[in-house]
Amino acid sequence: MPLAGLADILTEARAGGYGVAGLVVQGWEDAKSYVLAAEQAECPVILQAGPGARAHTPLPVLGRIFAELANSAAVPVASHLDHAKGLDEIKQALECGFSSVMIDGSEMRLAENIELTCRAAELARLAGASVEAELGFVGYAEGAASVMTDPQEAGQFVAETGVDALAVSVGNTHLQTGKQAVIDSGRLAEIAAATANCALVLHGGSGIAAPLRARLAAERLVTKFNIGTELRQVFGAGLRRYLAANPGSFDRVEILSGLMPDMITECRAILAGLRPDRTAPDAQAKKLRSTSQ
Repeated sequence: MPLAGLADILTEARAGGYGVAGLVVQGWEDAKSYVLAAEQAECPVILQAGPGARAHTPLPVLGRIFAELANSAAVPVASHLDHAKGLDEIKQALECGFSSVMIDGSEMRLAENIELTCRAAELARLAGASVEAELGFVGYAEGAASVMTDPQEAGQFVAETGVDALAVSVGNTHLQTGKQAVIDSGRLAEIAAATANCALVLHGGSGIAAPLRARLAAERLVTKFNIGTELRQVFGAGLRRYLAANPGSFDRVEILSGLMPDMITECRAILAGLRPDRTAPDAQAKKLRSTSQ
């Protein structure tokens, strides 16, 4: 089916009390694995082109990959530009056919962030695309510290920009390799109340325990969870196992194709864990669902 709009996916998910994963893509094999996993879990999925992927692969190439996968998928697939710092990146992504863009003015003052986001939202609307922004600052493990999102500012921000989704900082952190995030549920509830019908997003979803992700979605506090590190860890572990078991392998396609089954299995469990309303397709996802209740 054609690329889906982020706003449509998130509106349906929020109404249904389930979460959607924004999955960080770094190449064809993981993007293909994520879509196959979404089909098996019968879930929509968001394929994301972050700064790291864009530095390695030109944005037009990523856009064509995402569109190709969406066209052949049996579930809704959105293509999302993640963490764009300026309008030039937004314009390029829209020209490349992305169905969603994120403008990141999180390090700016409130008024400047609002102004930049309004300009990005105008461009996105003209192209028929959705827009996400960030308020507060989601920090990085062993890097820049977070700045918590102010609920009152969040209400003002959404009212003035009209964004479809807002990434917030409530204890979540980028690039965590363990499930140590402690989410400030009280602050998150205040933000949700102040932002009315806007879908909330937690970047750094890999650091949030799966049962907590499911609960936050079921309570309609968070609709989109960005997940990258968790699946990159699966890729790295699988690569080491594959090469140890096949020391004579040297063909890139053979090696990367050999990693896809594990990627699909783990991704399917993540997606199913965000949808406790569905029957999970494997034992791991069933366990995630039961512990979230």
